Amino acid sequence: MSSSSPHRPESDGDSLYPGAPRPPVDAPRPGTAADLTSESLLRPVRRAPSEGWRRAVFTVSGGLINPGDSRIERRRQELRERVRVPVVSGHHRVAVLSMKGGAGKTTTAVGLGSVLAEERGDRVIAVDANSNRGTLADRLPPELRNRRTVRDLVDRWSTVERYSDVRGYTSQSPSRLEFLASGADPDAHRVLGDRDYRRAAGIVERFYSICVTDCGTGMLHPAMHAILTLSDQLVLVCPPSVDGARGASATLDWLEEHGHADLARDSVAVISRTPGSSTGVDLDQLEDHFSGRCRRVLRVPDDPHLEEGASIELARLRPGTHVAYLELAAEIASAFR
Repeated sequence: MSSSSPHRPESDGDSLYPGAPRPPVDAPRPGTAADLTSESLLRPVRRAPSEGWRRAVFTVSGGLINPGDSRIERRRQELRERVRVPVVSGHHRVAVLSMKGGAGKTTTAVGLGSVLAEERGDRVIAVDANSNRGTLADRLPPELRNRRTVRDLVDRWSTVERYSDVRGYTSQSPSRLEFLASGADPDAHRVLGDRDYRRAAGIVERFYSICVTDCGTGMLHPAMHAILTLSDQLVLVCPPSVDGARGASATLDWLEEHGHADLARDSVAVISRTPGSSTGVDLDQLEDHFSGRCRRVLRVPDDPHLEEGASIELARLRPGTHVAYLELAAEIASAFR
């Protein structure tokens, strides 16, 4: 008995199963207006360099030669995009802390606030909550300083109805950061207390997207409980010295022991070089210690402009210092959403 193969239709030469019917071919989908986007129609254009020899070459060549941005400028642009995210809650409070005077706390508060204000379109304010005479306003040129203080605002809180009313108590730097200064009144009953800070914070919340509070050097001054209770984030400033590091770590201990463990864990530590700070401290070891206790650790390098202890202009900072403050602002902004 002979075997026979099943009959197969003639092959058309390009089917897995010769003779199998071909699947219907869909006709091309007609385009719609939604297909015409800037991404699909425009050729990619390299951004013009913003500074240095790259900018000079671009300018001299009339734009024909474009070497593109440097690595540090590309990093700046990336950080700027992160800084500009919206504050979803409508208002965000950041407290800048240090147990040691002269640690760079006020400088850090102004650097952070200045970058946030310069890069964003909304309102950013720095509030001096030092129970003694704070130096926040000293970071402004004298001609820009408002003599009114946070105490004056609190005393007249019921008269504040519009942004222009608050603006009568603040100063503004070229970066657009507004300053609400503390007073120099030695009278004890004039010291900013818990209720005072809450009242000031309530006013600020109505008219500003971001508030950076420059705290006093102690953890027990009258307004500290309100500051910590209301804050969304903490920035812990640590000078690169043995006593400065111990003080910063002790601050975290205190926060954990007094009901603020979440704030401590989610804090950003800033190792900030100050005039006269030790150069023999192992910064890598210092960073490792705080990396285990904080969300992020950043370093701000020494900078001649910051060492002046006077008004701060972002344009006068060294590129590395400016990027460090952008890094800090971007890290803080990561919690805005």
